[in-house]
Amino acid sequence: MPLAHIEHYLVAADDMERTRDWYRDVLGMHEGWHPEFNFPVYWMYLGDSDVVHISQSARNATDNQKVYLGRTSQDAGAGTGAVDHIAFRASGLRGMMAQFREKGVEFKERRAGNQALYQLFLFDPNGVKVELNFDGAEAEGIEPEVNAASFSKKN
Repeated sequence: MPLAHIEHYLVAADDMERTRDWYRDVLGMHEGWHPEFNFPVYWMYLGDSDVVHISQSARNATDNQKVYLGRTSQDAGAGTGAVDHIAFRASGLRGMMAQFREKGVEFKERRAGNQALYQLFLFDPNGVKVELNFDGAEAEGIEPEVNAASFSKKN
């Protein structure tokens, strides 16, 4: 059975409200419906699709959450793997950069060689790296901080 697409990712947050507000205010998602789990959650949506789920970190997890998600450690540093970042396709590069600057949201600009994508990388309040990919045409006249085309082939 082949996979079809990514459904969502869950952010285990020490401060669920701050995390919810960041995804809403910085990335423009909206909070929406979720089933009742009998532990606190927020589901953040893009259009009609829930893409980010937010729940309490292992440090603050309820007994119900520990059982449901299989959390056995209270160590907030204990993770479930090595995921470097989550990526979204986006549009409105200049407007989004201006919004980030206005809100004091730090971001890094990248271009993958001569690829037709211009990328912004930023971190949510929990240290989750978020990648935003824009059509390269939107970046005409903008120089990224790092362009992979300038890297030596030896490294």
